[in-house]
This record gives sequence, structure tokens and C-alpha cells, in this order.
Amino acid sequence: MSNRPNRPHGEYGQHGLNGPIVSWEDWLASPPGEYMLRWEAQQYDRTVADIFGYHAVQLGMPYVDTLRENRMPFSALALDPASGPHGPRAAHPDARQLLCRFDELPFDTQSVDLLTLPHILEFAEDPHEVLREVSRVLMPEGRVVVTCFNPMSLWGARQGMNRLGATPFLPTDAQQIGFVRIKDWLKLLGFDIIRGRFGCYCPPYRTERWLQRSAFMEKAGDRWWPIFGAVYMISAIKRVRNVRLVGPAWKSKPALAPVASPVATPTGTHGKTPRDEH
Repeated sequence: MSNRPNRPHGEYGQHGLNGPIVSWEDWLASPPGEYMLRWEAQQYDRTVADIFGYHAVQLGMPYVDTLRENRMPFSALALDPASGPHGPRAAHPDARQLLCRFDELPFDTQSVDLLTLPHILEFAEDPHEVLREVSRVLMPEGRVVVTCFNPMSLWGARQGMNRLGATPFLPTDAQQIGFVRIKDWLKLLGFDIIRGRFGCYCPPYRTERWLQRSAFMEKAGDRWWPIFGAVYMISAIKRVRNVRLVGPAWKSKPALAPVASPVATPTGTHGKTPRDEH
């Protein structure tokens, strides 16, 4: 998967910023969009590298490969045809691609070890329902990694000026969901938060020149105002209480493939493979 949409730089300035609507693709092709993609790609690479199991799935956002550093033998890119920002791209098909609704994933219960959600919840009609579906398909001790825009940031404040008639800075069809709300939803579904991180502290500049001039704010932001980054990432693990692993049952069924550290279910066996593996 490419780390950027196939659009020229000028298109964002001509058709996005000068009009009432900023599309997701146009924004990602802009300097601030590429700046955000670089930060998120680095964070996903670091986060998923040491998550082990058999099956990993990325939901949406075909412009960045959030699983490229993960070593699971089976991976897929799930795209929602009903979601423009997270739907299929005819010009850039992916061999791992499957089409589905994010609130009705075509996987068996407890069959996936890792799910990544890059900006999925902001475009979902019911983001909490998407997280419930994520919880259903994840194995016990499975991991989910989420990225979203942070409303409590300079970018979020700038976007809030839309109500006063200002030109939108971020994609206009993305809803604002705060870090605390996502964290609370995950906890209600039985997840433990492993890590939270904020990034992209530069002001809402639209040109590469000004973004480079304010690059010093990355280190300063991490130290002095860490919760005000324009984007945040949450990594969480699905907990199933009172799980007892039974040795003989675990040994009775062969593993799907050799991995460094497989994830166990309540019976100690791996769940069924996602339906796209059949």
C-alpha cells in the first residue's frame, strides 16, 4: 500500500481549501496531510512490530500500510464500499483487500489477533458499534491500535472556527472524538489501555515551508504539552477475565503456522481463521 494518495499537491489548494468542503483524499495529499501520515506510519511501525499471533487486519485508510512491520503470517486490508475515505481505490488494488462493513466484520468470533483502525471511528456512523465489533472478533489478549484527530489541539481549535465561517482545515466529514472518550469506550468493552501517544504539534500551517520552520515544536510538544498534539494513538489489549489455559487441550490442536509468540484463547487453542482465509 502506498503512503500517500495519488493526487497532485495543487489539487488540495485549488479545490479543497478555497471551497466549503475539504475531502479526505485532497487533505492527505496536502503538506499537513503528508506530515500526519509520516508521523502515523512511524508510530504504527513501532507499535505493531512486537505484536505476535496469526491474523492481522487493517480497517480502511489504504493510503498507509499500518501492518508493514508486523510479522504475522496472514494479514488483510478491509475496506468499506459505503465509506468514501475508507473505501476501495480502483487505481490501487491490494492483493490482501476485502470489502465489508466495519460494523459487521466477516470474521468469526475470537479469530483475529490484531486490528488497526487508522481514522476509522471519525467517519463511522456509530463508532462505538465499530469498537464492539472489533471486540467480538479479537482473540483474548488480542490488540487494537486506533488513531484519531485530537479536538484538544491547535488543529482541532482551527477546525472549530468553521462555525464562524472560517475555511475548513481538516476534512469536513470527519467527526471530532476525544482521547478520553475513546479510552472510556475501550474500557467499557473490557480493554486495558497499553499505550497512549500524541503527535503532530506544529500549528495548522498549509505549506511545507512553514511546517518545516515549526519542526522544533515536535520535541517541545512531547515534553511541555504532550496532550495537545493534533493526532493521538491508543493501543489496547482485550482482556478476558478468569481465563484458564488447559495444557492438553492446547497440545491437541496443531497451530496454523509457526510464530514467535502465539496468542491463546480460553481453551488454549487458536480461533478459526477469518472467512477470507477459507
